[in-house]
Amino acid sequence: MTAAGARPSPRQAWAALPWLVRTAVVWSACLVVVVFGCYLLGRVAVLLAPLAIAVAVTFFLTALLDPVLLALRRLRVPAAPAALLSVLLLLGVLVGVGVLVWNLTAAQFGELSQQLDEGLQRSRDFVTETLPVSDTQLDKLIGQVRDGLGGSTPDPVGGARTAAEALGSTLLALVLLFFLLKDGRSMWHWVLRRMTGPNRTVAAEAGRVGWRTLGSYSRGTMIIAAIDAIGIGLALVLLGVPLALPLALITFLGGFVPIIGATVAGAVAVLVALAANGPTTALLVLAAVIAVQQVEGNLLEPLIMKRQVQLHPAVILVVVTAGTLIAGIAGAFVSVPIAAVAYRVVDTVQRHREQVASAPPADRPHHRRDERPATPA
Repeated sequence: MTAAGARPSPRQAWAALPWLVRTAVVWSACLVVVVFGCYLLGRVAVLLAPLAIAVAVTFFLTALLDPVLLALRRLRVPAAPAALLSVLLLLGVLVGVGVLVWNLTAAQFGELSQQLDEGLQRSRDFVTETLPVSDTQLDKLIGQVRDGLGGSTPDPVGGARTAAEALGSTLLALVLLFFLLKDGRSMWHWVLRRMTGPNRTVAAEAGRVGWRTLGSYSRGTMIIAAIDAIGIGLALVLLGVPLALPLALITFLGGFVPIIGATVAGAVAVLVALAANGPTTALLVLAAVIAVQQVEGNLLEPLIMKRQVQLHPAVILVVVTAGTLIAGIAGAFVSVPIAAVAYRVVDTVQRHREQVASAPPADRPHHRRDERPATPA
C-alpha cells in the first residue's frame, strides 16, 4: 500500500497493468530483439557471404564424406592420408562426372537453349490466346520480373567479381574440408573440454544430433536427387524427348534445393517437350514429373531421411527464399540443411531442459569440474 498522493513505484505500476497488456509488452519486446538479432545476422551474412557459403558447403561435404573417412580409418590409414584420399575421391567423382556429361552433351546445350526459347514462345502464345492479356502487357510484366531479379543489362565487372569470389570460396572450402576431415573430432573434443557440468553433456548431445542430422540430409538428398534424375530421365527417353541427359542433370542439381529446385527442373523438362514434340508429349512429361515427385515426397523421402530432417513445406519455402535473397543460388543450396540442423539442435537443448526441470532435485545434474568430456559420435 502506498500513502495518499505518493507516486507508485515502477514495480507497482507494472503490476497494476492488466495481464493481457503485460503479456503483449513482453512478447513485443522479445519479438523486437529477435528481429533485430536476425537483421544483424543477415547483414553479417551478406557482408561475409563467400566465407559463410564456403563454411556451410564444407560442413555439408564433411558430413557426406565422413563414412568414407571412417572406413579408411578402420583400415588403419593415418588421419592425414585418409582425409586427403577422401577429398581426392570427391574431386575425382565430380571431375569425372563433369567430363563425362560434357563430352556427351556439350553439343546439345546450345540446342537446349533454343528448345527452351521455343517452349517459352509457345507458352507465350498460349497465354495471349487464352487469357485477356495482350503482347504489350505480357512484355511489360516479363520486363518487370527480369528487372526485379537483377537487372536487364549484364555487368562485366560484377560478373568477374562474382567468378573470383566463387573460385576463392571453392578453394577455401576444399582446404577447410581437408582439415575438418583430419582434425574435426579433436576440435570438437577441445570445445567440449572447455565446458563444465551439464553444459558439457547437453552440448555433446546437441552436437551429436546435429551432426547426425547433417549427415542424413547430405546423403539422403544426394540419393533422392539421383533417383529423381533417373526416373525423369527414363521418362524423357521413353517419350522421345530430346536432350534427356542434360535435363536429367538439371533435375539432379535441382534436387538439392527442396520444392523450388524440383519445380524449376520439371518446368524446364516440360518446356523442352512442348517445343520439341508438342503439347501431348509435354502433358505426358508433366504427368511423369508429378508422379516421380509424389513417389519421392510420400515414399522415398520419409524412408531415406527418416524423421531427423523433417521440416514443414512452408518453413522450407521461407528458408529457401531467404537463402536465395542473401546469397543467390548457393544460399538456396545451403539454407535448408542449416535450418534442419539448427532446428534439431534447439529441439535437443529444449528437451534436455524439460527433463532437468521435471526431474527430482536429488537427480538433477550438478556442476562438477572433474567430469570427463562426453565423446561425440
